[in-house]
Amino acid sequence: MKKDHKIATALLLLFVLGWCMSGTSAEAQQAPISLDKNKSTADVDAAQAAAIRQTALDYIEGYYEGNAERMERALHPELAKRIAYTDAKSGRSRLDQMSAMTLVRITRDRAGKTTPQAEQQKDVSILDVFEGAASVKIVASNWIDYLHMAKFNGRWVIVNVLWEMKPEKK
Repeated sequence: MKKDHKIATALLLLFVLGWCMSGTSAEAQQAPISLDKNKSTADVDAAQAAAIRQTALDYIEGYYEGNAERMERALHPELAKRIAYTDAKSGRSRLDQMSAMTLVRITRDRAGKTTPQAEQQKDVSILDVFEGAASVKIVASNWIDYLHMAKFNGRWVIVNVLWEMKPEKK
């Protein structure tokens, strides 16, 4: 019985991985939701997944468009966006941080300087959802964001972002 369960699980995993990799990177993709072992995909309804996805798109598309209103709508006012940065000269690491208002201001400053559609990468994957918490990954043009979202006053907002720059292409 355990062997049959392992085979079925492996086949399901291969199917899901193949499905995730079948889209194009130029457009936003919806990946399957991976859930706690005590939950099933039926426990996260389509409306919740769509709301989580829309928050992620308001964040990344708002940035690309220079649309501060969309960006602000996606963020909790106490958001912390952080990157672990290692200084090339000293080899010492530090944590750089942006607040919600800094991110909104940066987005507003981009108004009129939008990223061309062909250069926008905005692959959204919902990694996990449990009750009012979600983890989401966005693969963007030059960086990757890991978002922590919370359902706050009835809507999904981003409370934390940990991000990393993609290596420069040679």
